[in-house]
Amino acid sequence: MTGTPHVVSDVMTRTVLALHHGAAFKEIVTALQQWQVSAAPVVDDDGRVVGVVSEADLLRKEEACDGAPVRYGDSLPDSRSTKAASVTVEELMTVPAVTVHPEATLPEAARSMARHGVKRLPVVDANGLLKGVVSRSDLLKVFLREDEDIAEEIRHTIVPHLFADSAGPIRVAVDGGVVTLTGRVTDTTLIPVAVGWVRSVDGVIAVDCALTGPRHRPDLDPDLPGDERVSPA
Repeated sequence: MTGTPHVVSDVMTRTVLALHHGAAFKEIVTALQQWQVSAAPVVDDDGRVVGVVSEADLLRKEEACDGAPVRYGDSLPDSRSTKAASVTVEELMTVPAVTVHPEATLPEAARSMARHGVKRLPVVDANGLLKGVVSRSDLLKVFLREDEDIAEEIRHTIVPHLFADSAGPIRVAVDGGVVTLTGRVTDTTLIPVAVGWVRSVDGVIAVDCALTGPRHRPDLDPDLPGDERVSPA
């Protein structure tokens, strides 16, 4: 994978389990076990995502059937008791489904997962049609990127843009996703910009910046005109 930033369509799983909104309880359990997933999107007759059903949704029915005695007046909370009595995916599923678009960036997908407390997101197009699923493990794929691939992107995209007139060669080394930048630059105010940009490159785990300003040569005769120098900040 090359280019920055990568988007959901670069890493998502395209062949996925999708449950029809009329699927029965046992069909759901069987499908989840066969596909070895803990949740699946639910689609309508046109293939649009209308919800998500998970093992947690199914276990609520098991909780109501565990054989434990129930005292008079005891009951499950309304939302849980409703799902416990449900027999179809349309009644069990969680709505609305939390989805993501194929062109969303990986950080956007990660933030959505964290915000909603889910491990995977159905990927839908502008019409709500299911295109795939992106999971936490999919988002981690970028960290399997080869070190040299990361280094080449930084050398060809970031270094020429920021340091075309550098005081010397800018060296980029990557080891296990950790980027080391060395060399002298003319404008030291661009160093924090470079570090932030490098951190945004897919596959980068950390940045070790050893960039410095140009060598300072003492002004032997500061009274002579036309030889003013400004020390780097």
